[in-house]
Amino acid sequence: MSEIKLTESAPTEDNGEEKDWAAAKAFFDNLKTNKPRPPKPRYAVTIAVSSRTLFNMVEERKIYQDEGLEKYVAYQMEHESEPLMPGAAFPFVQALMNVNSRLRQLYPDSEELFDIVLMTNNHAQVGVRLINSINHYDLSIERFCMTGGESPIGYLKAYMTNLYLSKDSEKVTEAIEEGIAAATMFTADSENELSKTQLRVAFDGDAVLFSDESEIIVKQHGLDTFFEHEKEFENKPLAQGPLKCFLEALGKLQRKFIAKNERLNCPIRTFLVTARSAASSGARVLKTLRSWGLEIDEALFLAGAPKGPLLEKIKPHIFFDDQMFHIEGAQQMGTISAHVPYGIGQKYHKGKLIEQPPKKE
Repeated sequence: MSEIKLTESAPTEDNGEEKDWAAAKAFFDNLKTNKPRPPKPRYAVTIAVSSRTLFNMVEERKIYQDEGLEKYVAYQMEHESEPLMPGAAFPFVQALMNVNSRLRQLYPDSEELFDIVLMTNNHAQVGVRLINSINHYDLSIERFCMTGGESPIGYLKAYMTNLYLSKDSEKVTEAIEEGIAAATMFTADSENELSKTQLRVAFDGDAVLFSDESEIIVKQHGLDTFFEHEKEFENKPLAQGPLKCFLEALGKLQRKFIAKNERLNCPIRTFLVTARSAASSGARVLKTLRSWGLEIDEALFLAGAPKGPLLEKIKPHIFFDDQMFHIEGAQQMGTISAHVPYGIGQKYHKGKLIEQPPKKE
């Protein structure tokens, strides 16, 4: 039997296309520009914002609701050279950009940065006005997702989103159900002067950073049972809530500054603002954060006192809470707030059970 020689096969057409694609990608990656390029999604902390949170589109929204889609699109095209006014998320986005600027100074080649994505169900024709507005304010937003009336929620995972901010509570709920940190943004009733050099983020604890397991006990059995429960399980970490992963992402970037001896000059500062009492139920919260390997810069235990006055002093760029009455109180004191529609708190308002509509059979 003659020996069969194995010969090297000729390159296939697919291999050729793959090499062409790799060469094109390498060429694009090596292009030089004076404008900072967006980081690769797998390294970035990706913040997706809707057009109505980034810009004030109340007037445009009214045209859409009263006159329909075609009139709305026509209006946007007629006014596309006029920049939109800043919306609720605008100062937050500017603060993210400042953090990126500081990170690039310390780590010129690092791609561990914030990446801001405009995530909107607007028609593509409206995109020109959005782009013009973004360029007018010199915002670093290069990635867009305009879905032409369809829900953008399905794209959030594809964009590797760490936080989604919208004015649409239904979309926010849908995102949280998909395991993505999300919140509905509300504009403050008055304007506080916010820091231009430090991103300040304030979180509620239960049903925001942590699950609602303890809040369920408060609502169903009262404070005394809750205090006993927290004491008994003080050393058992709480389960994570919908925004734990966002705090984790902030912590990752904070550590980059600490590694350069910049702890005291870090442009990110986090706050826990909770209605819990410190002595009666605070230890479990702090031990939970410790067990996760996370730090919070300031922890404020209010023992049921209103959050608005403390938030007025903190002046966060964004405050996350699961209870609408805390959101409303913060708004009244000039704090930009974001509602996290998660947990048993959605069935209550100011401690009273909201009458639920009968289930359809």
